[in-house]
Amino acid sequence: MAKLELTGNSYHCRPDSELDKLWATHNAQWRDSAQIASQWQEAAETKPELLEFTSRGNFFEILDEHQITLLVSREYEHLLMGLSSQDGKPVVSFMPMPHPSGLAFDETSGIVHVASTRNPNQVFSLSPVSDFTPRMDAPGQKMSGSPLVPVFSRFLPGCLYMHDLALVGGRLHANAVGHNAIVALAQEGTYKRVWWPACIETEDGPVFGQNHIQLNSIAAGKTLESSFFSASSTEISDLRPGHADYPVDKRGVIFSGYTREVMATGLTRPHSARLNSGVVWVDNSGYGELGFAEDGHFQPAVKLPGWTRGLCFRDGLAFVGTSRVIPRFSQYAPGLQVETSVCGVHIVDVQSAQILASLIWPSGNQIFAIEALPQSFSAGFPFSHPRLTEREKLLFYTFSTDKQSQGGL
Repeated sequence: MAKLELTGNSYHCRPDSELDKLWATHNAQWRDSAQIASQWQEAAETKPELLEFTSRGNFFEILDEHQITLLVSREYEHLLMGLSSQDGKPVVSFMPMPHPSGLAFDETSGIVHVASTRNPNQVFSLSPVSDFTPRMDAPGQKMSGSPLVPVFSRFLPGCLYMHDLALVGGRLHANAVGHNAIVALAQEGTYKRVWWPACIETEDGPVFGQNHIQLNSIAAGKTLESSFFSASSTEISDLRPGHADYPVDKRGVIFSGYTREVMATGLTRPHSARLNSGVVWVDNSGYGELGFAEDGHFQPAVKLPGWTRGLCFRDGLAFVGTSRVIPRFSQYAPGLQVETSVCGVHIVDVQSAQILASLIWPSGNQIFAIEALPQSFSAGFPFSHPRLTEREKLLFYTFSTDKQSQGGL
């Protein structure tokens, strides 16, 4: 039997075999839980080699000792990684996501926020699974590790070009790199510019129309005035940060939230500014360094094997990311051995500046952010290698979070 199909002003018949094949294709699509959770069809195609790692030193033992779960965003591989440990043994998990960058853990609300910076930008908000909905068709579910699952996402215009995320005064903020400003984000998907440096102000008003200074990270204080922000320069010029000839060496700065002026100089493509015990620490990416601001200048503390980006602190330890250098941006790394740079996470003792341990992804590329959570909050993400598809299906079929049981966020 054939089906009728309207073409122009007349009908013609399409064979059953063609329609059956078409419908079978549609029926098979969007069946992978990773696709649905990340709102991204290619999420089912994460290559196993991207997850393979080597470790140096007692990396997972340190995580176990301090009861830490690390979340790592690997932006160009479209991956979120969870690194935890049980009895000193690795617990490695992942979640596909389009171009993830900034991470922010809201301990008060029990939510992890992730910036996804393709066009349009998104912010995913994830919560740990706390229980399973009782079901006759899915008996025997057992909780393990409280994996993080998305509970909502919001869409924002791509021109924001969001990078870092941070909680300031209990509210979620982002670097709107495309606006040379900091924006406050509302859950319903709106934003408001709330801070910008004095250097973008002109007689015609602040320049929000395009990225000029690569204002890309937030060292979050209790208020915007007590926070600090990193940028690649202070100059509005025809050459902008993505241009191959954009000058970078020693032009990077840290801005004071209070004065909106420069408080530290001497950086090269800085990222991941963070406050630790009242000191502004920052990744000096172009030289592969971790250091801090002191007396108006950047002071390097330790050299690492790659483009430093991603930084968090816990229990006197710094967790620092290094990335390979994208070839077309090699001129942005004048202080690096580009060919030997690695993609990994390094544990640094803050007092001694010694590298205690490292985890390296040999096929890895770019790390953007690192966030440390208590293991008791979550051990990571729902997906592991090899994929346990039946377990994943049951989890997403019946999961419950504390936020859902409380009736909202």
